Amino acid sequence: MNCTVRWQPGGMSFIAETGSGHILAMDGAPEAGGRNLAPRPMEVVLSGTGGCTAFDVVLILQRSRQEVTGCEVKLSAERADTDPKVFTKIHFHFLLKGRDLKPSIVERAIKMSAEKYCSASIMLAKTAELTHSWEIVEG
Repeated sequence: MNCTVRWQPGGMSFIAETGSGHILAMDGAPEAGGRNLAPRPMEVVLSGTGGCTAFDVVLILQRSRQEVTGCEVKLSAERADTDPKVFTKIHFHFLLKGRDLKPSIVERAIKMSAEKYCSASIMLAKTAELTHSWEIVEG
């Protein structure tokens, strides 16, 4: 896996080009010279972690023959006050939508992602306390 990140002179904006050929913009806060045109780099890290675990959970539910029709993960994080301002706490709240989803299988899918498959959250668990909650909505 590779990525190239290029600074956009005239502020604190950066454009990343991923190895798969996709573009991602990042920007700094105005007080740091940014123009607030894109997410902060640490927001991208948090978002990527949400995407990683959501991918796992949906895939595990599908392979478990669950009729999942929606998956949303709300992440809330706290960071250290001093540099490096690593994540210290991250809470993942899953809202899963489907027909007759079995709570035990949903719980198992989230646990498997957290403990075995989601490389992003497993890396972040080295500095942050990770907690999970979930709810099921019929539909």
